[in-house]
Amino acid sequence: MGTIRLTTAQALVKFLDNQFINVDGVESKFVHGIFAIFGHGNVLGLGQALEQDRGELMVYQGRNEQGMAHAAIGFAKQKLRRQIIACSSSVGPGAANMITAAATATANRIPLLLLPGDVFATRQPDPVLQQIEQSHDLSISTNDAFRAVSKYWDRVSRPEQLMTACINAMRVLTDPAETGAVTLSLPQDVQGEAWDYPDYFFQKRVHRLDRRLPVEAQLQDALALLATKRKPLIICGGGVKYSGAGDALRAFAERHQIPFAETQAGKGTLVSDHPLNVGGVGETGCLAANLLAKEADLVIGVGTRYTDFTTASKWIFQHPDVSFLNINVSNFDSYKLDGVQLLADAREGLSALDARLAAQGFNSGWGAQIEQAQSKLLKETQRVYAAVYSGEGFVPEIDDHLDREAVWAEFNRLTNSFLTQSSVLGTLNEQLPKDAVIVAAAGSLPGDLQRMWRTQDYNGYHVEYGYSCMGYEVNASLGVKLAEPQREVFTLVGDGSFMMLHSELVTSIQERAKINVVLFDNMTNGCINNLQMEHGMDSFTTEFRFRDSETQALNGGFVPVDFAAIAAGYGCKTYRVSTLEQLQQALEDAQKQTVSTLIDVKVLPKTMIHKYFSWWNVGGARVSQSERVDAVATMLDEHIAQARKY
Repeated sequence: MGTIRLTTAQALVKFLDNQFINVDGVESKFVHGIFAIFGHGNVLGLGQALEQDRGELMVYQGRNEQGMAHAAIGFAKQKLRRQIIACSSSVGPGAANMITAAATATANRIPLLLLPGDVFATRQPDPVLQQIEQSHDLSISTNDAFRAVSKYWDRVSRPEQLMTACINAMRVLTDPAETGAVTLSLPQDVQGEAWDYPDYFFQKRVHRLDRRLPVEAQLQDALALLATKRKPLIICGGGVKYSGAGDALRAFAERHQIPFAETQAGKGTLVSDHPLNVGGVGETGCLAANLLAKEADLVIGVGTRYTDFTTASKWIFQHPDVSFLNINVSNFDSYKLDGVQLLADAREGLSALDARLAAQGFNSGWGAQIEQAQSKLLKETQRVYAAVYSGEGFVPEIDDHLDREAVWAEFNRLTNSFLTQSSVLGTLNEQLPKDAVIVAAAGSLPGDLQRMWRTQDYNGYHVEYGYSCMGYEVNASLGVKLAEPQREVFTLVGDGSFMMLHSELVTSIQERAKINVVLFDNMTNGCINNLQMEHGMDSFTTEFRFRDSETQALNGGFVPVDFAAIAAGYGCKTYRVSTLEQLQQALEDAQKQTVSTLIDVKVLPKTMIHKYFSWWNVGGARVSQSERVDAVATMLDEHIAQARKY
């Protein structure tokens, strides 16, 4: 057995450079590169190792630790979890900045390798710069905060510990059921310590995607359940897309005439025009899917973790005898909603069930209802896309008790715009290239997109809604572009999310990785403004307003922001849009550019798309001085009584 004398950091880099993944016989490099922001906690350790010999790893310079980690998530998600970019930070605040991204990755089951610097293992310089001291436990550092949001966590306190830490990191990162954020904390001194590593630690390692096959007993359980049902509805989750199970889903649905609805992560697995695709389901679901969901006597959840929005707080499925069949590679998810479990890879589970059902001649009993629901959805989509401001008396899609005429007059005075959000989305849906990728995450846009966006190409819909993380959008778009440089990438982002975090827009300029940011500015956190008013409140600290000197409340005039000027300062090509004609011209010109672009679109508040037959248990005041709030509390009790308990 030979040995190689390397520092811990050098050994880590050499190991990462030799990791590969094999999916259905196709082998590819698993670790594409490393995002890094160098500080005293990593520059002389991991930084030195990368400078000396990075192998084939690409090194990217991040601007904000959370932002670069979001870019890494966007890359891995777009690569269907088959390739990653690791992230390195310094100790203290640099590490803490990545905690939100770690939670985003874990919530969405996306592989993310984090390599934060840590305090000295020897404690010789104690406390080191940026170290947190807890008097009751000197072993605690900032990095312990990652434990709650990581699927695997380790601290490499000695050079030889690196080997088992790395092997376990790869075990989790490449496991479709257990993947998420993996954190390897690297003490600042240990990174530079040398050790004689066995050469076999650096051998080429090929990790094979686990396509778990269904067992016979569970197949029989599934068949027995289906035999008692007439109106099954498939929910296509992200697991279908990551498994590459789109063709298996299509074959299964077509053979047995079962409609399928989509989660945010599953949308884009099959195009919207498929005759059995009834669109998004749940709280942000569309007209068609939510109509059928109320009548479904069986829900076949494939690769979904049944988030609260997908099930409308376990309320959307109203058939008195509704049951659940859960096809999932995760045992944890397969047990949800007290469902019958078919523990299997999405592609293998669907294919096996399809063959058995075909032998039994099973067909659903939906009849013409599927086509009728789709027809209603298409007409509704055309209606909201064509909904433009028509002057005094215009009723927006969100028709609440806001004094909208006064708000719109002020908005127009500042922006010269009466654009509606839904008509802007319609223009985008019609004008963007068929193979473009759209990226979104938080606010009202994900709901509008799941309800009405018509996907036209595979994996062109990239919405993070497992954690609904504001600030994901722009940064993840860089990762998407790095993953698929041949496709145009369009970030659809609200003003609130853009202001939250857009650091890697600069990195897109640096890397010549062009992205197109379409910024919807309504001077409001509109989604939450709708929520509070829907639940009886008035508009309170969700519009972006100056503080009133007399009331001391944030109810003065709107705070206008020139987002185009911000992006122009970074080096982007920018556009200011207040009409649909300007938007069409901007989109056409943006696609000719080679540098990142930003289209600053001013859209009227309350002109996003409303919900369809859904309800969300978001809590609410049970005692108040408002009749409206009291009425909502009564409604909450009624809906909770109708919902499943677990």
